[in-house]
Amino acid sequence: MASQKDVKSRISSVKNIQKITRAMEMVAAARLRRAEQRIEALRPYARAVRRMTRRTVEAVESIPNLPLLEEHDEVKRVGLLLITGDRGLAGAFNSQIVRAGNRRAAELKAEGKEVVWYASGKRGVSSLEFRGFDVAVAHQGFTDRPAFANARDIAGDVATQYVDGKVDRVEIIFNHYESPLTQTVRENVLLPLQEMAQVLAEAEGEVDEEDASDHDGSEVDHHRSLWIYEPEPEEILQRLVPDFIEITIFRALLESTASEHGARMSAMRSAQENAGEMIDDLTLEMNRQRQAEITQEIMEVVAGAEGLS
Repeated sequence: MASQKDVKSRISSVKNIQKITRAMEMVAAARLRRAEQRIEALRPYARAVRRMTRRTVEAVESIPNLPLLEEHDEVKRVGLLLITGDRGLAGAFNSQIVRAGNRRAAELKAEGKEVVWYASGKRGVSSLEFRGFDVAVAHQGFTDRPAFANARDIAGDVATQYVDGKVDRVEIIFNHYESPLTQTVRENVLLPLQEMAQVLAEAEGEVDEEDASDHDGSEVDHHRSLWIYEPEPEEILQRLVPDFIEITIFRALLESTASEHGARMSAMRSAQENAGEMIDDLTLEMNRQRQAEITQEIMEVVAGAEGLS
C-alpha cells in the first residue's frame, strides 16, 4: 500500500494535470468561436459559387469537354481523402475518420476496386502509414487555422491524380461540425462532378430563397434571358469547376477544424471531471491512511502505558 506521502504526491500531480486540462479547454473554446465565425463567413461565398455554377450549367448549350466533369469508363481505383487534425487530445475526432476510411476501403475492396489514400493532417498521415498504407497525397501543418491556399493545394493535387487517370473517383471523408458536443462523419464524392446542377442545388441542403425561386419552372426557362454571360457560359464553367472543388475542400477543412476544437474542448472537460473524481478518491485514501496511522500510534501508547503499570 502506498504511503501517505506517495498519495499526497499523486494528488499534487493530478491537480497539476487538472489545471493543464482546464487551460486547454479554455484555449479550445476560444479557437472554436473563431472557427465558427470563419464557417459563417464562408457560407455566403460558398452559396454564391454553387448558385453561379448551377446557373451556368443550366445556361450552357452543351457541357464542355472538361476532364473533371467526365466519368471514367470503368471505376477501378478510388481515392479516399481523409481530413484529420495535426494534434491529438481530441477524443475520437481523428480515430473516427480513420475508422470510417478503413470501413469504406473494405467496402471498395470487396467490390474489387483498388484504394488510393490521400490525407490532410498529421494524425491521418501517420495513422495510415502506421497501418502500412502508402499515402499518395499528404498535407499537414495547417489544421489549426487552414487557409484557402491549403485547400487550393489539396484540390490541385487531387485533381491532377484524377485527370492523369491515377484514380477513377475521389471521395472525401471529414467531420461535419454540428455543435461542440456533436461531430458527424460525412462521406461525399468529390470527383467526377457529374450532374452538377442537381448536386449544387442540393449541396448540404442549403438552398436559400433565391435558389428555391430558381427551381420554379418559369424561372429556369428564362435563365438565358435574365442573365447576360460574358464570356460564354461554357468558358465561365471551365473557370468555375476548379473553384467549386477548392471551395468544397476548404469548407471541409473549416468544418473539420471546428469539429476538432469542439472535440478537444469536450475531451478536456471530461478529463477535468475524471481528475476531480481521482482527487476525491485519493483524498479519501489519504485520510484513511492518516486515521490508520493515528489509531496505530494510540494503540502503541496504550500498550506502552499498560507495560509500565
